[in-house]
Amino acid sequence: MRIRRTNRSGAAAMEAAIVLPVTLLIVFGTVVGALGVFRYQETALLARVGARYAAVHGSKYASANGKPAATQADVYTNAIAPKMVILDPSQMTYSVTWNPDNTPGSTVKVTVSYNWIPETIFPAVTLKSTAVQTVSY
Repeated sequence: MRIRRTNRSGAAAMEAAIVLPVTLLIVFGTVVGALGVFRYQETALLARVGARYAAVHGSKYASANGKPAATQADVYTNAIAPKMVILDPSQMTYSVTWNPDNTPGSTVKVTVSYNWIPETIFPAVTLKSTAVQTVSY
């Protein structure tokens, strides 16, 4: 019995030409997606940390410690900026609002937005997170 051999020159190159681009697209898409999730998690963390700082540095804190109550700039300088790891400060915006004021029992809302430009051909995405806390001190 004879085994018949066929000429398959170039078959591996052709298979690689089909499979390799799809594999690389999946790998790069996964990496870029993971970076996006990390940036969103950091945006959410910054909103929570900023709200917590504003909630415990209200008017009661000011009268008890002889220091001024937290302002929007204080929340950024003392809570948000020190916690930024990978985010570009020039692409981030934030807002801090107290309802109705900065006294215990009121609420403070911190919103952090980040304009993320992915590392590949994907379009820019705005990541936004809001945290609300009750002013307690």
